[in-house]
Order: sequence, then structure tokens, then C-alpha cells
Amino acid sequence: MSEGSILLADWTTPFGLPPFDKISDTDFAPAFATAMTRHLAEIAAIASDPTAPTFANTIDALERAGHAFGQVGGVFWNLAGADSNDARQHVERDVSPRMAAHFNEITSNAALFARVDTLFRARATLDLTPEQLRVLERTHLGFVRSGAALATTEKARMGEIQQRLATLGTQFSQNVLADEKAFELPLPTEADRAGLPASLLDAAAETARARGSSASHVITLSRSLIEPFLTFSTRRDLREIAFKAWVKRGENGGATDNRALVAEILALRTERARLLGYSTFADFKLDDTMAKTPARVRALLETVWAPAKARAERERTRLAQLAANDGSNIAIEPWDWRYYSERVRAADYGLDEAEIKQYLAIDQVIAAAFATAQKLFGLSFKEHLGLALYHPDVRAFEVTDKTGRHVGLFLGDYFARASKRSGAWMSAFRRQEKLRGPVHPIIVNVCNFAKPAAGAPALLSMDDARTLFHEFGHGLHGLMSNVTYPSLAGTAVARDFVELPSQLYEHWLGTREVLSEYACHHATGAPMPASLLDKINAARTFNQGFATVEFLASAIVDIDFHSATGADRDPMARQSATLARIGMPREIVMRHATPHFSHVFSGDGYSSGYYSYLWSEVLDADAFAAFEETGNVFDPVTAERLARFVYSAGGVRDEDAAYQAFRGRAPKVEGLLKKRGLV
Repeated sequence: MSEGSILLADWTTPFGLPPFDKISDTDFAPAFATAMTRHLAEIAAIASDPTAPTFANTIDALERAGHAFGQVGGVFWNLAGADSNDARQHVERDVSPRMAAHFNEITSNAALFARVDTLFRARATLDLTPEQLRVLERTHLGFVRSGAALATTEKARMGEIQQRLATLGTQFSQNVLADEKAFELPLPTEADRAGLPASLLDAAAETARARGSSASHVITLSRSLIEPFLTFSTRRDLREIAFKAWVKRGENGGATDNRALVAEILALRTERARLLGYSTFADFKLDDTMAKTPARVRALLETVWAPAKARAERERTRLAQLAANDGSNIAIEPWDWRYYSERVRAADYGLDEAEIKQYLAIDQVIAAAFATAQKLFGLSFKEHLGLALYHPDVRAFEVTDKTGRHVGLFLGDYFARASKRSGAWMSAFRRQEKLRGPVHPIIVNVCNFAKPAAGAPALLSMDDARTLFHEFGHGLHGLMSNVTYPSLAGTAVARDFVELPSQLYEHWLGTREVLSEYACHHATGAPMPASLLDKINAARTFNQGFATVEFLASAIVDIDFHSATGADRDPMARQSATLARIGMPREIVMRHATPHFSHVFSGDGYSSGYYSYLWSEVLDADAFAAFEETGNVFDPVTAERLARFVYSAGGVRDEDAAYQAFRGRAPKVEGLLKKRGLV
């Protein structure tokens, strides 16, 4: 078998999984080359078809084209994020600009665009189904936004920009990963480990073992290690070291410094937008979202900023009072906030994060997520052992509906490792569609929870558990997809709508119905005491000033960057100016500082769009209220509407129309402010 051919074959593996045990890193480059060649041949056949354009010979054909390319990419890009190595990073650097050139060649094909444009202009006469009309409109818009309607010289420049942006985004991401891999804080003595709970000590010991460290315990920049360390460590000097390393990712000088890359990315994005007739990149990017304009984004962010900042200032005062009562003559610094915040939570609410974690073993949280999906949507999950997966930590679950029909395969990759980029995300090895027959999705959730020592339970914080529910909400969006056309499947919706299914799903974790059944002590099996449930509910909005301010600061910097009309020679100066303008509290930093803001600079998925989490939060707070109004958080009638118009609908209709079809009206912002405790 020639190199790469295994990636191009029709797989006969269980559930059509990629044959991970047979794929070699040397397969990717030749497989990409062959797949690109095949795809371009398919495109050429469509563009040169001598018959008049029809929906079948143009749009259907475009949707079918590139199957091999999607199959290769579905494997590679998932592995590049979740289990990278030097060989895969080399392929990533090589393939990223080639892919940009590949798609530019397709969208700049004048004959192909002419066929699409002809159909678009005649769309009212074509007797299309609503889904066919939607895919035609989205296809045409995609071509136009990629530069298909530009003059020849401008098309060529657009192609150059896209290729360079692909190269820069890949380098940005790899630089952040390199900085994360390079840092470790050894904790060799009892004094170094002062204040740390047993679960964190177990995770730090396992991390030291996995990294081959000479120290018995190690803290890395994985969020599931660094945040609890900052929360519990009594060693202020070590908290400062760890915190500064965390916020300086991508900003350490040398080969992994991202600041120059950011300046070039911003300049190229502005040029791209102007080629397409927009004043700024934000104007371009937001034109195809629910928000539509930077002004509407700013209005939402400013509505929330003032009450969030005021609440954060009250929280800061309380932290300072507690520190003074302890006899600590200090000014609260960013590396102090989590530590003293946890102390305040214990004092004011009687809550101890370490105690809560005893009831949140990962298997129980997974079971809770699955049970919620069963109660809402009738789905069942059966784990399959012995499948060849891409890493020993990955777990596989077959998903079936209430009739027993196969829905898809769900993969869970939950634990941090040096080969995995930070954060948490959902992706697909294969998307649902019906055009090529019933194609069932293979969906993966990737997280970075601290891995325990062998034999020890993996205990999650409440934030970790919310992350698991959040990503599983995205996973359901992919698994429940029920559309014909692959370009509309699953999460193929506007960026400021895509977080609705995930953020909405988080709500069920916090319900008494879920916690009382699934929050059980990992050792005794005893359910979480009602008194502890009451404390958790009472503290539901605790520290929300801090959480909202750190998020909003990143969102505002993002929109400021991309609303600029000129080149930013020093993006860090603009970041500083923005934070000064909004009065950023000194004791809080951006959730994602610019040099490691991967949402925005590893690609342009969330560029001008980090606000979308907040926009979607308006929707999710309002949507969950629809269940609460019935008196049953699992109300079957409301759940059926949610499944039909949100989770299974993909991008078959305009997002505003989809939400109103579910809710019966437009969303109200009051639900967001109440959820965050800002009113």
C-alpha cells in the first residue's frame, strides 16, 4: 500500500472510524496531495460542464466534491490539535498555506462562480426546498466573501493574503503550545506544596511522572492545574511565578514570541476586508453574524461592562478586607485573586472547592451529561472498549435514539498532555449528511482536565464539570444534526449562535435534578448533601464580577483590534490603550492576552467574534427560562422544539428565525444580567 493511501480508502472499521492503528505520520503529506488533486479535478468537471447550470449539476455536485479531502483533513486536523508531535507540526506548517491556496483556486474559478451566480440570481424560479435555497444562498455568499467577484489582480492578492494568514495562524498556535510545553513549576518539598488539596497533589504527581521530572510534583500551564494551584497554594511567591508564566505565553521573546505575528495578521485582515469593500475587518466579519455590525457588539459589551466592573470592585474590596483580617499587609495582585476569592467563598458561603470535587468524579459527570441528553432528547450512550483510537486516554460511545437507531459515535478525550493544545473544544472526524446516503457523525470532545495518578479518581471542579457539559452541548449539536447537505450540518451556523447549544447545556448541570442524582461521593457513593446543594445554589453568582470582567476585556480588545482602519504597528500598545480606556481593574487581567489569544489569532474563527460567547449567553439564559417557565427543566414539549429548531437543524435557516421558532419571540437581555448576578 502506497504512502497516504490508507487515508484515502473506504474504511471498513467499526462505525467507519479512521484506522488510527494503521495510519503513519508519513501518510499525511502524500494523502493531502492526492486529495487536493482529486478535489480540483472534481471542481474542474463542474466548472467546465457544457450543460446549463442546475442545482443538481452545480450545487449538489459541489457538496459532493472533496470527500477524500475532507476525510484526510478530518483525521489530520483533529490529531494536530489533540495529539501533536514534531512530524505533525511540520505537516501542519506545510499544508496550512497550501490549503489556503487550494480553496482560493476554487473560489477564484470564474467559470465555477458564474454557474453559482446564475443559479443564485434565478433562485426564485428554481422550485427549491427551503434547505436547498439555504445552501444555494450560503454557497454564493461564501464565494463572494472569498473574493470570487473581484477583478483578477485583486483575486490574486486575496489568495496571497489567505495563504500568509494560514501560515501565521499555524505559527501562532504552535508558539503558544511550545511555551506551554516548556514551562513547569516543580514542587519538590512539603513547603512548596502548602495548601494544595489531595486531588491537585495527585494530578501534579501524575504530571511529574508523565513529564519525566526529577521533582515529585509539577505544575504546568494546563488550566486544570494552574487555576487550582492559584486557588489553593499558600505560597504567594510561587503563585506569582506560575501566574506570570501563564499570562506571558507567546510574549517571552525569541522564536515563540507572537507579537510581530499579531501585527502582521491584523494588517492582512484589514487589507482583506478592504479588498471586499469593507472599512474594517470587523465590518466584514460581523456582516455574516446575528450581530451584523460592530456597533451592536459594542452596545452589548458596554451594557454589561459597567455593572460587571462595579461588581468586581466590590469583590476586590471584600478580598482586601479578608487579607487585612489575616494580617497580610498586601495590595491584592492578579495572582492573589483566586486564592483570596476561594477564602471569601468559604467564609461567606461555607463552600470548599476541595469538598465539592469529592462529589464530581469525572465518570459521574459524564454519566450526568449523558442522562441529561436521554431525558431531553431520548438519546442513549453505550461505551465500546477495544476500538483502535488515536490515544489510550480516548473513550468511544455509540449514540442511539429512542427507537434504538444508530445516531453517531461520540469520542471523549478528557485529560491534559503535552501533545495537546490548551483549552477545550468539540470537533468532528465525520459530519452528518444525507446527500451521499445516511452518513452518521463521529464527534469528539477534547478537554484538558488534570489526569490523576494510576488508580486514583479524576475529580473535577465545578468549572471543569461545566466545561464538560459545555463541550458536550457542542457535541450534541454535531451528533443530532439531521440535514441533507454537509455544508449546513451540525455547528455550521453563525459564530454568535454556535455557542447557544453548548452554553445552554451547562444550565442542566446546576439543577437540583441532576446534581442530586449524579453528584455522588467518589469513595462512599453517598449523594451530595442537600445542605451542600443549597450552598452551591446560594453561591451561583459568586465572583461573577471577576469572571465577567476578564472575559469582557478580551472581547473588547478583540473588537477594538479589528475595528481599526489603519495598520497596528504595536498591537500591545493598542491593547494597553483599550484597557486604560475601559478602566480595567489592576487586579484582573484579560482572560486571553493578545500574544496567546488563540481564539482570535490561531485562525479567524473568533476574530471580531469573541463577544459571541456573551451574545449566545443572552440566548441561553432566555432559552433555559423557557424550561423554567413550565415548572419542569426537562419539559418534553419545550425539549422537542429545542431539538427540532436548534440541536438538529444545523444551518438550514437564519439564526434569528431558528431562535424565534424555538422560543416564540426574540430573546431578552435581562436573563443574562440575572444569570451573572449583575442586576
